[in-house]
Amino acid sequence: MKTLLWNAFIGIFLILQLASCKQHPQDVVNEYYKKGEFNGSVLIVKNGKVVCDTALGFRNIEKGLRSDKNTSFYIASLSKPFTATTIMILQQKGLLRLNDKASQFIELPEYAKNITIRQLLHHTSGISDYESLFSKKGLTNKEVMDWLFSLKNLDFIPDSRFKYSNSGYIILSQIIEKVSGKSYHTLINEQIIMPLKMNNTYVYEPSTIIQNKALGYNQQKKPDDYSILTTGDGGIYSTPEDLYKFDQALRSYTLISKENTALMYTPAKLSGGQVSNYGFAWFIEEEKGEKTAMHTGGLNGFKALFWRDLEHNSCIIALTNHGDAFPLGNFLHDIKKTIQYIK
Repeated sequence: MKTLLWNAFIGIFLILQLASCKQHPQDVVNEYYKKGEFNGSVLIVKNGKVVCDTALGFRNIEKGLRSDKNTSFYIASLSKPFTATTIMILQQKGLLRLNDKASQFIELPEYAKNITIRQLLHHTSGISDYESLFSKKGLTNKEVMDWLFSLKNLDFIPDSRFKYSNSGYIILSQIIEKVSGKSYHTLINEQIIMPLKMNNTYVYEPSTIIQNKALGYNQQKKPDDYSILTTGDGGIYSTPEDLYKFDQALRSYTLISKENTALMYTPAKLSGGQVSNYGFAWFIEEEKGEKTAMHTGGLNGFKALFWRDLEHNSCIIALTNHGDAFPLGNFLHDIKKTIQYIK
């Protein structure tokens, strides 16, 4: 009798465990919202099917304005894939080559004369990151470039290491403008935003009017809004729906060729023989022959997550304007656990 009762207990326990594992993504998002750890918008897709599309909380606390699916959030470093894609578009037009020296197009300090476009895309150029300037309100690309000219050396010999550098993507933004003869804002609009009908995506400029914009807040819900004006490394507002349009365009080779897309997802090989985990503006993971590409972003009161399963047309997109409160890594882990059970 005891054995039968014990077996029954074990059976019930396993059923409950399995049920908890099969939690729906929406339930996980709701839990993070209820705990005060997420305020924003989420889109989750599994095998091309939307399984969660929601907006929770406020885009403007002071005015009591709630977020909706069309609310635009600052995406910080999630802007880098837009920069890399635009570089690839210019390469396809024959206006530049990836192994060209950046100094062929714009003026650079003497110590940086030989770094290439490819090295900038891969974060293997050795260009110093401008972290110390992040707190300066209204910071511009020109001010970052002036700061780079005040330095004497690269951080390391190009291609010997991987070191994430926002400054490198600002240089890429300058190259885009020089080669195209248009502003970064204009070219991104012409080549990506307008063709894909990303109607709630904006390259931010002081004159930009975003009707449904989220304001940034810290963990205590105090204002901590986006305040710098650099492009290439950041500067874009978007929504999960619009980022999904970008995802689909990359999968269907609408923007760049199949060959260039594969190149974008190929990690850099370093001079010592090691391989980094970064392609062109995507962190790459490969396990059992299946590849994922991911990028995150974070600045002031904003955090952004864009995870893409390249084999199964699945992605997880989360944008928040309560950045400090959002445990991005935990959230990604929990959502990935739920979608594995969705057919």
